[in-house]
Amino acid sequence: MRRSTARLRLATIAAVSAGALLFAVPTSAQAAVGEFIYHIPGTGQHALTNPRSEECLNLPGTSDTVVADSPRNLTLSMATVFADSDCGGDIFFTMFPGQVIDQRLKFRSVVFS
Repeated sequence: MRRSTARLRLATIAAVSAGALLFAVPTSAQAAVGEFIYHIPGTGQHALTNPRSEECLNLPGTSDTVVADSPRNLTLSMATVFADSDCGGDIFFTMFPGQVIDQRLKFRSVVFS
């Protein structure tokens, strides 16, 4: 009887631990897997690696007077780039995974979905 009680206890602990692990491990829905590469005149190429999803990201190096260009969406997610900071304004462009655009596209922020 002691053996069956010990086995039941170990099985219960294993099941509870596995359940807790499911909630503790981040899922891929929280990040766009891959790199989003862009260029800023005067400073060169920059990259966001595994950027957060569903959250507007202002691109480091951009400002009111400095814009990014030449985006390369090498993530597995859609990327929508915006001309304005904080993913605002009426000017935006949605990029498919793997899509590359030339320097004519100017932007300051991006959101991944």
